[in-house]
Amino acid sequence: MPPPPARPEGRTTIADVAREAGVSKATVSRFLNHRDTLLSPQIATRVEKAVQALGYMPSPMAQALKRGRSRLIGLVVADIANPFSVAVLRGAEKAAQQAGYLVMLFNLGNESEREREAIEALAAYQVEGFILNTLGADPHAADEVARHGKPAVLVDRKHAGMQADFVSLDNADAVRQGVSHLLAAGWRELLYVSEPVAGVSSRAERVAAFREFTRAQGVGGHVAEAAEGQGEALQQALRELRRGAGRRPVAVLASNALVTLRVSDAAAALGWQFGRDLGFVGIDETEWAHLVGPGLSTIAQPTDDIGRIAASCLIERLQGRDFPPRQILLAGRLLARGSSQRAP
Repeated sequence: MPPPPARPEGRTTIADVAREAGVSKATVSRFLNHRDTLLSPQIATRVEKAVQALGYMPSPMAQALKRGRSRLIGLVVADIANPFSVAVLRGAEKAAQQAGYLVMLFNLGNESEREREAIEALAAYQVEGFILNTLGADPHAADEVARHGKPAVLVDRKHAGMQADFVSLDNADAVRQGVSHLLAAGWRELLYVSEPVAGVSSRAERVAAFREFTRAQGVGGHVAEAAEGQGEALQQALRELRRGAGRRPVAVLASNALVTLRVSDAAAALGWQFGRDLGFVGIDETEWAHLVGPGLSTIAQPTDDIGRIAASCLIERLQGRDFPPRQILLAGRLLARGSSQRAP
C-alpha cells in the first residue's frame, strides 16, 4: 500500500478531509455526526479513510455547538484559596461528570466587582448554566445571568434580586452546635470571629445566629472581624475578650478555615494555648485541624454534598424540569478535639 499523504502544516480541518475524500464539507459533517444513513457505503468509507489518513480530530466544542449543547457548566467561586470552595468544586465536578457535563471554573480572587465579568466570560464559552459561589455583592450579577437566559444555582451566599435554587450549610444550626459545645465544656465568654460581614449573606446569618443564641443562653457574646493582614487588631480583640471576662474562661468560634488560621496565628503571637488559655471551635474541617496545638475542634461542612446537590439541581433545570426556586440547607457535623476540652 502507498504511504499515507503527509499531513498539512497546522491543525487538520474538515476542509482538508473533504478534499482528501473528494466530497463536500457537508458530507464530512454528516459522517462525523453519525448520520451515515444519509451517505452511501462507498462515500462513508472514503470519508473514514480520509479521517484516518489525516489524523483528523473533530473539536468537541464545535460538535456540541452544532447540536445546540456544549455540556459545560460554569462555576464561579469567590476565592479558590478557600478550602470550602475547592471541596465544593470537587463535589460539583463528580455530579456533573456522571451526568455527562464538564465544569469550567472562574476564580474571582475575592474581587466582588468581577462577578459580572465572570458570567460574561463563561457565557462566551457557551456554558449551559451557572453555579455561583461568590460574595453576592455585585448588584449587576443577577441582571447578567438573566440577560443570558441561563439557569443558575447559588451556593453558600445569596444574591439580592436573583430567584434561583440555593444550596448551603444550615448556618444557624452550625453556630448553635459550636456555641452549645463550648458552653457545655465550661467556656463562658465567647468571641465570634468573622471575615468582613457587610454584603455577604452567609456571614451575616452566622453573626446574627451567634448573637441570638448567646443572648438566649445568658452568656457573653462578642463579635470581631478579621480581614487579611489585620493580625494586630485580632490580637487586641483577644486581649479585650480576656480583660472583660475576668475569671470566666474565654473561647472563640471562627467563621471559616481562613479565619481559623488567623486566630491560630494571633493566639500564637500572644503565647496562648488552645484548650488551656483559649477554647476554640472553627467552622470548616481541614486536613490540618488535628495538627494544630491539641487539635482544633471544628464544624465540618458537607462540602461534597453541597457541590453535588448544586450540580444536580442545575442539571435538572437543564433537562427542562420546572420548579419554584428551592432552598436546601444541610447540617454540619461537630468534630470535638482538644481545643474545646473542658475549660480550666
